[in-house]
Amino acid sequence: MLGGVPTGKVRYDNLKAAVAQVLGFSRQRVETERWTAFCSHYGLDSLYCQPGIRGAHEKGGVKGQIGWFRRRSYGWAARGCRVGWPLLSVAGDKITGMSFVRTTPPRPVEVTAVFPELAPLARTAIRLHPRPGSPSVRDSSVGGPLLWPAGEPWPHCEDAHLHVDTGFRRSPTEVRLERALRYRWRPDLESTLTPEEAALKERNAAWLAERFEAGLPGPAECSVPMLPVVQLFLRDVPLLRPPGQADLLQILWCPYEHDPDYKPATALFWRSAADVGDVLVAPPEPYEADYPGYVPQPCLLAPEAITEYPNSLDLSPELQEMLEDWNRWQAGGADLASSYAAYPRDFYSMHLGNAPGWKVGGWPPWGRTDPIDLYCALCEAQMVPLLTIASFEWDGGEGWVPQEDQANAAGAHYAGQNPSQPTGVEVGSTDNMQIYVCPTSPEHPHTELIQ
Repeated sequence: MLGGVPTGKVRYDNLKAAVAQVLGFSRQRVETERWTAFCSHYGLDSLYCQPGIRGAHEKGGVKGQIGWFRRRSYGWAARGCRVGWPLLSVAGDKITGMSFVRTTPPRPVEVTAVFPELAPLARTAIRLHPRPGSPSVRDSSVGGPLLWPAGEPWPHCEDAHLHVDTGFRRSPTEVRLERALRYRWRPDLESTLTPEEAALKERNAAWLAERFEAGLPGPAECSVPMLPVVQLFLRDVPLLRPPGQADLLQILWCPYEHDPDYKPATALFWRSAADVGDVLVAPPEPYEADYPGYVPQPCLLAPEAITEYPNSLDLSPELQEMLEDWNRWQAGGADLASSYAAYPRDFYSMHLGNAPGWKVGGWPPWGRTDPIDLYCALCEAQMVPLLTIASFEWDGGEGWVPQEDQANAAGAHYAGQNPSQPTGVEVGSTDNMQIYVCPTSPEHPHTELIQ
């Protein structure tokens, strides 16, 4: 498919198909027989990431490069093999208020009944359940308009951008119009722009042409207006811990890729909604986005509080070993399929630990790296998860699919209309971006992590 075989050293994470045993905190591995034969046949020289925190940046680099290659080599086609659902009805209906609910199904096993040792590790998380809609500035939303003071400058990114033309750069307007056509497409119904959308497309094209004809530097070379990512009111998400009298969280990002990890750069703001007088009606938008997945689809939210338990990687070696004990599961009355007998920890990771999707709080979704402790740059306090920005609301089976979505998720759907990707956001190699904040002072600088 790619027309060749890599030469020299090829860097790997500890994939199970290749690694039978990790030998201490080093790059040494006992490899599986089939992997040894595979490498011998193609002349590959394996280089493994270091385990633990010393190798965290290496593992992240592997997945970051995979995502970078995938987006540039395949673009929309890389996701065309996925099938989805009509996020908009044929009539183009959208949710216009927070009048809908989403309910996480009960877990197939009561965690603390089987493993009471995990009870002290329970955390509350709020799944946001974003769904395409028409949010206003007074709504909690993903990708919606912000309650932004008219007299306050709009955030711009002044950082250096990775100046590699992805080949998929589009203006945010173009991205949204292309999505509208895909969402409405049916074999028996021609998908065309509405008159209002067609007029918007013409205005956008004229705007881009005007800038091009002016001979200005490339958009990536200039200060870039940031795009709204999420707005959360404390009344909707009481798990937030804002500073002072603030009751509103707003996060924006620059839709160009930045080092490290090829990700958008974020900006975080806390404010009091009551202090906002005149609202900025038409904030500036960037001329283009590096990748369509960096343009969030406007969504309303149906926040739901759930109880989470740690990712298995966050557990002590003793607790991890406990999860691997099949007899312990049976003694606790867990009705697991026999297919999990060899790997019961996988069942915990997929169905019982931390929830996928957009959420506030809870436990982090490790996977790209082993767990990493992050510390505040100002006071050195250990930082805590604030928000998970997810590429998908769920992945695989129906265990985490909200009850109200299960019929749609299980049905047949058209390509490009994925029910588990309502926001249109993709970060990393379809990973998650975690926003961490200082528990001592939310006003201290935040940090991001791709997982």
